Formats: sequence, structure tokens, C-alpha cells
Amino acid sequence: MSEQQLFTDLLKEGGIPTTEEAVRKEFEKEVEAENVAFTNKRDISPWWRMVTELITTPIMWLIRALVNSVMPQMYVKTASGEFLALHADGVNLEPKKKSKTQGFVQFKRADSSGSLEVAQNTAIQSPVINGRVYTLRTTAKVTFSDGLDTVLAPVEAEETGSAYNLAAGYYSVLPVLLPGITAVTNLSDWLTHPGTDDEDPEELRKRIRTQFMAVNQWHTDAVYRSLIAGFDGVNDDNVFFDSNAPRGPGTADAYVMFEIGNPDATFIQSIQRKITDEGNHGHGDDLKVFAMPETQHDITVTVHTIDGLSMDTKDHIKADVEHYVRAAFRENQDYQPTLVKPWNRFSFSLLGGELHKQLDLIRGVDFNLAYIVSQMDLPRINSLSVTVV
Repeated sequence: MSEQQLFTDLLKEGGIPTTEEAVRKEFEKEVEAENVAFTNKRDISPWWRMVTELITTPIMWLIRALVNSVMPQMYVKTASGEFLALHADGVNLEPKKKSKTQGFVQFKRADSSGSLEVAQNTAIQSPVINGRVYTLRTTAKVTFSDGLDTVLAPVEAEETGSAYNLAAGYYSVLPVLLPGITAVTNLSDWLTHPGTDDEDPEELRKRIRTQFMAVNQWHTDAVYRSLIAGFDGVNDDNVFFDSNAPRGPGTADAYVMFEIGNPDATFIQSIQRKITDEGNHGHGDDLKVFAMPETQHDITVTVHTIDGLSMDTKDHIKADVEHYVRAAFRENQDYQPTLVKPWNRFSFSLLGGELHKQLDLIRGVDFNLAYIVSQMDLPRINSLSVTVV
């Protein structure tokens, strides 16, 4: 049943007419009850038809407004925009706002002697991913000390959005070459603050429902889930609990997962401080917060294309397949494949079918793996080899 039909039925149950015919009948009942002495109320009378339309049409406008606009905003499930924000405010929540990705990248030089500076506002880019390039910029000047061949530099995305939370190794391009610098990359766990989009209404609805369950403030999973999901970059569905007393009675572990990218240890520590140091835990509770454990997998892909393609076209297909597979393993979000997740069986045959839909020029995709079965862990790519034949 559609939401519109549901609200219409609710009005009917309340005795409110919802069709023009029903409104007309109610109007005629009122006319009869008032003993109005009309002499030309026959159906063929233009005057009576005008009177009826003047009464029924505005009422139908009001009923449609109730069904389509007013009633949907009364419920968390169907509310939108500012009305959904009001529901959130009713349980002491605010919608998350878009923010920029922040973290660290590593610069490397060939000669470790002497000092070398990397200026503030230096650009670091990703390769082209589905037609888009992502750019970070250093937020402070950093210096290689004598004897050091690597240095970490703080960076921030040029624009807001979660798409900048790319996995390790993606930010590896210097659009302007720097003298003495041989390489740049974002390492594993490079994110100190994940970039975010304006909170999706469905995600806000989940947080509202979780907060509603947590209203008693007894320290159940709902309370801790609500606290953790309040951090930028953490969705309600991406908090998992081990409540089987991992360190004895009264203990539990919470595992946090990002949609893409890896959280830095300091980010996890900030969540832990929120719970432990700020007193947001129950008496005797011992809840530890961790990044989601990962398993590493070596993946080989053989792509069979239609005949007659140029090497340049095959190279583009190879890059697209690689980025698409990496998107499935939560390394970028420029494609929409089925994603790996904890407690799940990930099917490579399904991924192959999705590649067929994404790329018209391929006629076969072979993987070295059939499935990955995950527990309380997130499958990651250790190595990825794509061959186009």
C-alpha cells in the first residue's frame, strides 16, 4: 500500500470524505438538513453545478493538501526537510551538515640530506575516477629535517563531501611537480576527520529511531549506537557490537566502520573519550571502541571484451574495472556496486553481473574468488590485478 493510500484510508476511517462524489453527498446532506428550498437543483442546472463546484472543489484541495503535504510531515517515516529536522529536534538531535575531509598524506624524497620544505596549499590529487579527480591541499608548511626521507603533511579537501574519503594510495598525483619530491600518498588510517555530505534523510530517520529507543538512557546498545552515530562520517548501520563479555562481565566492544576510507586512531579515540571520559556510560560498564577489523584478499580479474577494440579503449576499460571493484570494497564511491560488509557473503558473480551493466564493451568477467564470507570484519583488497583480453 502506498503512503498516499494509507493517509487517505486514515481520513476515511475518521469519517472525512476523500472523493469528489463523497464530498458532494455530504454537501447534499447539509442542504437537506437546512431545508434549503432550491427550485433548480437538477443535475442539468448550470447554476446548481456551479454552486456544487464552488463547495466541493476547495474541500478537495484541502483534502489533497492533508494527504500529500500535511499528514506526511507528521511522521518520522514520511517527513522531509525542516519537518524531519523538527522530529529530530524532538529527541535532541540535529541533522549532520556537510564538511571537508581532513587527514595526513606522506611526502617522500630521494635524498635525505639537508632540509626541504613543502609549502602550504600544495595540491595532491587522485587519478581520474569515473571522470572525476579529487584534490587535497596541505593546510600547513612542513619540513624534511636532515636525515629524514619522509614527512607527514596535514591536508584538507578542496570541497565538502564524503567522496573525498578515498582509501589508502588513491592520493598519489602531484599536479605541479615539487623539486626533490619523488612520491606522495595517503597511508592507511590517514583520515582524522571524514568528509561528509548533508545527512541523508534515511540516515537521519535511523538516528531518530535509535534515539527514541535510547530515551530511557539505560546503557543499552541503542544508547551507545546513538552516541557513536552522532560523529561525522559514522552511519547508524555502521556500528556493530560484541556484547558477549569480551573482557568479562559488564564488558562489550563497539566496532565502527566508514562507508569509504579508514578512520585514524585519533578519531576512534575521540569516540572513546565521548563515552568514557565524559561519563556517557553506565555504572560498571566497560565499552571499548575500535575500528572495524579487516581481512585482506588478493583479487585477480580477467576481463573479456568485444572484438576490435583499440589498446587505448582497453586501457580505459581496465581502469574502470579496477575502480569499480575497489568501489565494491569501499575504496571510492563514484560507482554503485553491491558493497562488502561485516557478517555477509560477498558474491563475485553478482559483482561480475554489475560490471556487465556498467560497461557495455565487456562480454565476460572472471574472478579468482567465488565468495568472501565475513564475520565481525570488513573485507579489504590486499592486491588487485586486472587483465583485459
